[in-house]
Amino acid sequence: MTWEAHSFEAWSRVGGPANGGELHASRPRAAGKSSKRAIDLVVAITALALLSPLLLIIAMIVKLSDRGPVFYSHTRIGVGGAAFGCLKFRTMKTDASAQLAELLQNNPAARVEWETTRKLKDDPRITAIGDILRRSSIDELPQLINIVRGDMSLVGPRPVTAEELPRYGEHIWAYMAVRPGLTGHWQTSGRNDVSYEHRVSLDVHYINNWSLGRDFVIIAKTIPALFSQRGSY
Repeated sequence: MTWEAHSFEAWSRVGGPANGGELHASRPRAAGKSSKRAIDLVVAITALALLSPLLLIIAMIVKLSDRGPVFYSHTRIGVGGAAFGCLKFRTMKTDASAQLAELLQNNPAARVEWETTRKLKDDPRITAIGDILRRSSIDELPQLINIVRGDMSLVGPRPVTAEELPRYGEHIWAYMAVRPGLTGHWQTSGRNDVSYEHRVSLDVHYINNWSLGRDFVIIAKTIPALFSQRGSY
């Protein structure tokens, strides 16, 4: 099935229960969706303006560290099943893809960890500056640009790849009903220390119970979560 077909199915099923499950998503009211988008734009544009000196300094450090690209754009699946380039400061070596293929071929334990979580706790591909950026989550600040573009929201489900999407099972439509978020329940609940099944349940629970008030609560929880650095790798 094409992503266009998934998109139609996703929106047509929003508001109905997931087959065989208790969780279901409801389309936010038009006024609420408009308010959420307006807040996204105001906060993202303001943050980009205020943080521009910091972003420039980080960009220079990343560039000077190994002369590679400053940004990394990874394809993720957004609202309606549309693919977009999720922006981050580059935290990996320029030959990261080749290193990953070699590591997974020669290291069974790493292969199991990758297939289970799509993450590696001790990832040899990460640069020294990249490790600092990841642990502080500063590497994700360029996603403010994604928010302005309309690819993402300040708060929402964790942006996932096409390969990860089948893990949502019967709730795949729920994930594609909203924009993925710069932060969300996953980021404030342990991040990479949380099992993938729990990640999915957190995302669907967020969609089921969405409100602007809940968004503000998640944003408030994000700051102490960043300082704790729990699950950040």
